[in-house]
Amino acid sequence: MSLQKTIKKSVEIVGPGLFSGERSNLRLSPGEPNTGIVFVRNDLPESVRIQADIANVAPKPRRTMLMNGSTGVETVEHVLSAAWGLDLDNLVVEVSASETPSLDGSPEPFAAAILEAGIAEQEIPQKVYVIEEPITVSEGDATLMAMPGPVDCLDILYDLDYASVPCIGRQVLGFRLGKDDYMRQIAPSRTFLLKSEAEQLHSQGIGTHLTTRDVLVMGQDGPIENELRFSDEHVRHKMADLIGDLALLGKHLRGRIVAYKSGHELNHSLVRKLVETIATGGRTRGTPAEPLMDIRTIMKTLPHRYPFLMVDRVLEIQGNQRIVGIKNVSMNEPYFQGHYPGQPIMPGVMQLEAMAQLAGILIGQKLENKLGFLLSIDRVKLRRLVYPGDQLTLEAESIHVRSRTAHCRCRALVGTDVAAEAEIKFMLVDAEPA
Repeated sequence: MSLQKTIKKSVEIVGPGLFSGERSNLRLSPGEPNTGIVFVRNDLPESVRIQADIANVAPKPRRTMLMNGSTGVETVEHVLSAAWGLDLDNLVVEVSASETPSLDGSPEPFAAAILEAGIAEQEIPQKVYVIEEPITVSEGDATLMAMPGPVDCLDILYDLDYASVPCIGRQVLGFRLGKDDYMRQIAPSRTFLLKSEAEQLHSQGIGTHLTTRDVLVMGQDGPIENELRFSDEHVRHKMADLIGDLALLGKHLRGRIVAYKSGHELNHSLVRKLVETIATGGRTRGTPAEPLMDIRTIMKTLPHRYPFLMVDRVLEIQGNQRIVGIKNVSMNEPYFQGHYPGQPIMPGVMQLEAMAQLAGILIGQKLENKLGFLLSIDRVKLRRLVYPGDQLTLEAESIHVRSRTAHCRCRALVGTDVAAEAEIKFMLVDAEPA
């Protein structure tokens, strides 16, 4: 079990705010165990503490703002991203203005300051939430999903789609928070704007202190008077913002996050959904209940491999009569590239394949070293669309299993809704020796 962490000593950062241009002195100091990340406005007659909590988020375009009554701090996402990316739990962030310093527009200066101060473990276990049920939020064509996955890190996949801006295009990035190198891979990525967006903000008197050398402004052919730090710096910065916003949960997530064109508002919506899930019975703990068969055991039973292994867990087996398993539906599935672009739907044949594979595991309970090949599929009904982020509960029960044939009745459910059902017959053949 991981212990909570804070920094060893105080460290200061000074610079103008990204949107306001107001000079801001920011001091990072050690935080007591179980206090989380707290911002403190120390420029007022009486200092005001603002907890980094989703309940304190106020609507603000293009950034994350925290409020306590009428007092707020803007553009906190880069500080939060640096803290969460480096696995901190407790931190006091004193600010002398209404906005944090922008510096180069990335979390890197804050991350560097944390490493300069040093990281200290505290004798209290980290607060961890393991994602056990899929959660999806969407707005327009943007989607953000949390789903079960690894229990020792947070596996994030971000799909950035700027198809209308050729110099950015479509960028896809995977990152394992808690495993991969945040400081090298994510922290240096900077805020970016399209030229039209920068001109609009300037016309409103916002960010007028900035030049194209201070912030990454994308023209038709690429960055204006600037250079990219990564060829895919844009999606890396979206990843950085997402990590910062996830810190507002106050618990380190374990599982998988899949994002498509997500921004701050959608990030906040997902965190609110996670808070609701925890409040209504979700569990905060180190690991989820052990499945009856995990993916490693399943791979010893079924011959299928990527991208065609369609059963992630087996939860229940009743002799050779009934079996219950899980298929997590991820935007990362290859068939979503063509089924359909802009409206991803899990093909019905893939739902049938998942049910057939689960039935194959059931058959193996009675007849070892046998492989089932589809003979016929009858009474097929597709009752509900299945989307990325859904979790299919698969059920199969045997009608009969003989030495050469087997017949199973199968269902796939999303929650309590039946998504697909069918009766599947198999021809059984001897498996090739491994």
